[in-house]
Amino acid sequence: MRGNKGEWSEVYTLIKLLADGKLFAGDGNMQKIPNIFYPIIKVLRSEDSRFIEYRRNDNIQIVDGVTGKVSTSLSIDDFVKNAALLLKEIKIGKGGAFGVSSIEHFMKNIKCKTLKAKSSKKSDITIVVHDLNTGQTPTLGFSIKSMLGGDSTLFNSSRATNFIYEIDEFHVGGDVIAHINCISSRSKIRDRIHEIEKKGGKFKFVGIESKTFKLNLELIDSCMPEILAQIVLMYFKGEGTTLEEVTKKIAILNPCNFDISEGHSFYDHKVKRFLVDIALGLASSKKWDGKYDATGGYIVVKEDGDLICYHIIRLNDFEDYLIKNTRLDTPSSSRHGFGTIYRKSSKELFNLNLQIRFN
Repeated sequence: MRGNKGEWSEVYTLIKLLADGKLFAGDGNMQKIPNIFYPIIKVLRSEDSRFIEYRRNDNIQIVDGVTGKVSTSLSIDDFVKNAALLLKEIKIGKGGAFGVSSIEHFMKNIKCKTLKAKSSKKSDITIVVHDLNTGQTPTLGFSIKSMLGGDSTLFNSSRATNFIYEIDEFHVGGDVIAHINCISSRSKIRDRIHEIEKKGGKFKFVGIESKTFKLNLELIDSCMPEILAQIVLMYFKGEGTTLEEVTKKIAILNPCNFDISEGHSFYDHKVKRFLVDIALGLASSKKWDGKYDATGGYIVVKEDGDLICYHIIRLNDFEDYLIKNTRLDTPSSSRHGFGTIYRKSSKELFNLNLQIRFN
């Protein structure tokens, strides 16, 4: 069985949760909140169309989810030892995909045959916890984000995430347009934008390539397409990279002309809402109904192997975590069709693409 660090982190999370028996909440700076935690009752997992339950009591019982029969019972110490072993192997793992032969026998014993949850779902793991505040035992889906490998994406790019801008007041010939489109520096998109502006061009947002994505954004907020279009343009012009930084700058520009006379944080609130929605449910190319796939929130695997969670009932901490730990990124311009001037209906247009990655 082979996988990258992110995929192995999903198995690590399963083993570590059962080893620890509790999941601590995190604050906006990814620090554990010692007095807020959720005791783990069981973890649910689909394996080759079979449903497995991991029940945690004095030991860990592996139960067939259909028959309800206990197939294996292992000590908690077995999970503690193998969580530490897998963490070590993930940290030293090299290249893209790698195997971890030292825990293959343990994985076989716990009926774990796959590394990653189905990609169509935002939730990577399902947990039954005891809510100490309400006394209830909700079943919650969590998305897993690991800091053990490279920076993972929060929002993946595609042609659907292209924002379209009309270039106003741009009175140049075809030779100038060809010259600009041929700029191939390391920061070619930014340099092309700067060259357009030098020639008098002004960028005006006119639409999104995907109607579905546009409508999904408007479901969050009618102003969201315009806000994101300005954020994306600011990023590609080199005026900011992190979501926290560009959101502060866009609030000063106030492109939506909100009444800020009483100090309302329109842009901070709306961008945080967007980040939560893309984290838990919204995708660019699929109609979204406003419902979350990851009904619990996020579990973050920290660099030291600790797990912290952001439960949506503690929404302020989750929002702060997302806006403080994400940045805009540049995907492949040739693959996604952006970064060059093109003509349509007697207008010069320019596409820019949205991709968001964790820091």
